[in-house]
Parts: sequence; C-alpha cells; structure tokens
Amino acid sequence: MAAGYLDILRARHAARLLTGTLVGRLPNGTAHIAIVLFTRAEGGSYTLAGALAAVYGLATAVGQPLLGRAVDLYGQPRVQLPAAVLSALGMALLAVAGFGSLPLAYAAVVVAGVFTPPLEGGLRALWPSVLGSEERVHRAYAMDAVAQEVMFTIGPLLVTLLVSLWSPAAALLVINAIGVLGALSVVLSEPSRTWRSAPREAHWLGALRSRGLLALLGSFFFVGMALGSITVAGVAYADDHGRESVYGWLMAALGLGALIGGALYGARQWSGPPERRLRVIVALLALGYLPLMLTPGVVAMTVLAAVAGVFLAPAIACSFIVVDRHAPRGTVTEAFSWLVTTFGVGAAAGTAVAGPAVELGGTAWSFAVAGAGGVAALIVLLSTGRVLAVPGHSAVAVRGPGGGRDDAVEPGLGQGRQA
Repeated sequence: MAAGYLDILRARHAARLLTGTLVGRLPNGTAHIAIVLFTRAEGGSYTLAGALAAVYGLATAVGQPLLGRAVDLYGQPRVQLPAAVLSALGMALLAVAGFGSLPLAYAAVVVAGVFTPPLEGGLRALWPSVLGSEERVHRAYAMDAVAQEVMFTIGPLLVTLLVSLWSPAAALLVINAIGVLGALSVVLSEPSRTWRSAPREAHWLGALRSRGLLALLGSFFFVGMALGSITVAGVAYADDHGRESVYGWLMAALGLGALIGGALYGARQWSGPPERRLRVIVALLALGYLPLMLTPGVVAMTVLAAVAGVFLAPAIACSFIVVDRHAPRGTVTEAFSWLVTTFGVGAAAGTAVAGPAVELGGTAWSFAVAGAGGVAALIVLLSTGRVLAVPGHSAVAVRGPGGGRDDAVEPGLGQGRQA
C-alpha cells in the first residue's frame, strides 16, 4: 500500500503540488471555525457568527466554478495567485476592521469567499501531466482525498493553537498568509506554469452542459447533505451525554474511518467502469450512515462513526474519476470546482435540516437526515445510470513516440497538456 503512494510522491513535482495545494486550502478548510472564534472574541453573538460563516460558504460556492472556468481559459498562475491574495485581503480586512461596521464585515467575508482559489480542481487537472499513467492518476485521486481528511483534522487544531498563543484576529491573519504561500508554491511550479487546458467549445453552461456531470453533482449534493447533518447530530449526541469531548471523539472516528478507507481504496488497482464502482461505494456509504440512528452508548457510537466514515474518501476519489470522464473538453478545472461547490452546498443544507430535526424528533432524527442523504445519493446514481454509462470521452492514456512524461496525452484524465 505505502509503496504505491511513495511512487506517486517520488514523481517530479508531485509532493510539492500536493503539499502546496493543501497549505493553500488551509484558509478555506478553517474559515468557519476561525470566523466563529473571531466573532465571539469581538463580542458578537452566535447568530452573527453563524451568519458570517454561512455568507462565506455561499460566496465560496459561487466563486469556485467561476474561478475554475477562468483557470481553464487563462491558465493557473493568472487566476490562482491573484485570487489567493484577494481572499487573504478580505479576511485581513475582517480581522483589522472588526465589527465597527457590519456591512463592511459582511463585504470582507464575501470577498474572502468569492476569491478562494480553486486549488483542488487545479491540482486534479495537473495530475495527468505530472504522473503520466491512468493507474497512478487514480491512485493520486485517492491520496488527494485522504490528504483532505488530514487537512480538515489538523487545520482546526492549528487555528485553536494560534488563538491560544495570540488571538483570533492573529489566527485569521496567519492562516491566510500561510494560504497565500501555499498557492504561490503551486503556481511557481513548472507543471502549473506550463499547463494549458484543452481547446473548449464556447458555451455559456460550460461544464454543466454534460448530463453525466449533472447526474454526479446531483448525487454528491446529497452526500454533502449527509456529512453536513452529522456535524449537527454529533453535537446533539454529545449534549445528550453531557460531555463536549464526545463530539470530538465522534468527528475523529469519522475522519479516521475516511483515512483508512481512502488509503485502502487507493492501494488497489480497480477494473471496470468507475460509474458502476461508484454506485457500489455510495450504497455502502449509505448503509454505514443508517445505523447511526440507533444512537447507542459512546463507545459503540464511536465505532459506528468510524465505520460510517470508511467509504467517504473512496466515494470522493471515485467521483474524481467520473468527473474527469464526463467533463466536456477544456472544462476540467471548472468541472472539479462544481463538485466542490455542490458538495459544500449540500453540507450547508444538511446542517440546516439537521437542526430542526433535533428539535422535532431528537438526536436520532438528526442522524436520520444523514441516512436519508446517503440513500438519496444512491437513488440519483441508480436513476441516472444510463446517462452515466456514456462518458464524454475515453479514459485511455496515450503516449507520444518518445514515451517521455512531457509527451503524455491523457484524453480521459485531465484534459490538460504541457505547453
């Protein structure tokens, strides 16, 4: 297992691109907790903190596909770095100005969200030109999904550490400065500087003109909804048991399950259409969410949370392959950015639905939202099977006569090329 991942990381530029992307995404991965901590430290209410975090999330959802399309049209350095700087300036404005003017505070988080650079989509567009073969790219997708889980675990810990050492305002500034450095590391790399998207057909819908991509996005809206509802349901469960630490254990178990599942998924070479494999993985994901409604004792619930997380990273990694197969030519970064957006909007919807579910029926009902989300995601995939069965292009790696890495052409992988 480890040998396959080490093979990827030993590839020229691979470790730098993965690390730079994760560091560059740190502000986005920690924004919600950083905004809440800063708002409370400045004397703002939980309502205000939640509203600001929600506005940031919505702004990010709007900005990602727009910036992804810009990357496909103009290249990565021209978009990623300016966007990272503008996003960091938005958060810096919030940290410096505080809440003397609420409209200014909201404007600051809108700027920070809209200009969050689409580093995720950018990295997935670069993997084919960096790694060459289809098998290595697919393993990189799995490694990418696992690395995200690590980032979402370490990021909040880093924010709380900075808050304890300095202040919430300092945490906002430092985290976003680190994010700019991560984006800078990516765009200065050779693959990012020389990558060009394949020629694209001019169409106002861009990547969304693909019916297969729309089907996948519909499914992953509900996967995001399931995951978002668990964050609220976990808090309710912890309250029921009178210990805040229980929430941390549940979230840690969920992340550990995802790490294990993603690592195992990426270690194996899979055959057959990824669309069919995705249906099986999402079915298992839904099956893992349903037992959470039992809300047993803390130890048993922690085990159930770990099991529920096992198929999340494989589902995400497999979805990357499906996106690649169905994205219209020349829209790869935009297509991946739409996946990020849809997943995020689904998570926000799950959070919104789970709250009233707790008040109406208790903790079990909020976990039922997660189970329903998983089942709905599977239903979408099953009902759109004929659409998903016809990829937009072949996922076959072709090498030029020289056989070298720079000669690699990946029609069904990244649609990107080395200039």
